[in-house]
Amino acid sequence: MHPLLNIAKEAAEAAGHVIRHYQERFDQITVEHKGRNDYVSQCDFEAEQAIIKTIRKYHKDHKILAEESGAQNGTSPIEWIIDPLDGTTNFLHQFPQYAVSIAVREKGKLMHAVIYDPRAEEMFSASRGSGAYLNNYRIRVSEQKTLNNALLATGFPYHDFSYVDTYLAGLKVFMTSTAGIRRAGSAALDLAYVACGRVDGFWEFNLKPWDIAAGILIIKEAGGFTTDFAGSENYLESGNIIAANPKLFKEMAQVISKTVPPELRK
Repeated sequence: MHPLLNIAKEAAEAAGHVIRHYQERFDQITVEHKGRNDYVSQCDFEAEQAIIKTIRKYHKDHKILAEESGAQNGTSPIEWIIDPLDGTTNFLHQFPQYAVSIAVREKGKLMHAVIYDPRAEEMFSASRGSGAYLNNYRIRVSEQKTLNNALLATGFPYHDFSYVDTYLAGLKVFMTSTAGIRRAGSAALDLAYVACGRVDGFWEFNLKPWDIAAGILIIKEAGGFTTDFAGSENYLESGNIIAANPKLFKEMAQVISKTVPPELRK
């Protein structure tokens, strides 16, 4: 296992320790509003600091891009992309779908990734060229060939509703041509579930780099495809993503191309 992946796992477990602490102490959590339907809790901040402290223990010169504390410059070409608690709203409602997401990028390439569900104690991980794993077991995307009988995951618009009609047009097509749609509230876990075959595909608009960076690499290493809505790999900038096994991906991309106007596919 690559040393940086080991550090990412250690950091995720440190954040998981913080999250489990607050799982049993919801009455002690302070919460702030960042925007409409966008919350940050004391748990988010402390989990993020636990991750950063772990990274800094080994590498003081690495760059960091974290959801709550922002960007930290460094002299190294290596950058850590961190979401300490993806699914904060779920966590605050004790809805059991949230995770820690950590990715390592070097010279623009995603190299290592971890998504950790502290409640279920599931650690999804990958290093470029070395496959994807759930705990100690190799994982692969599903073999579902068509939208018919496929189970998809997605995320609804929750604070920016400017594209809601476009989203609903695609949702209608997917809803009427698949076995079902799931909206559980953590993009990181949705992507991890694509990687291990629990769902066959995923799409969402307007996400942040820390929501999807780790999941993108894990899916690729599990044999899946990921692009933005324009068919490129500009997803960390656009926030728009389609992810699926190779057989299903083409059908999902066709639906997006028909329901999403060109100006929203950039």
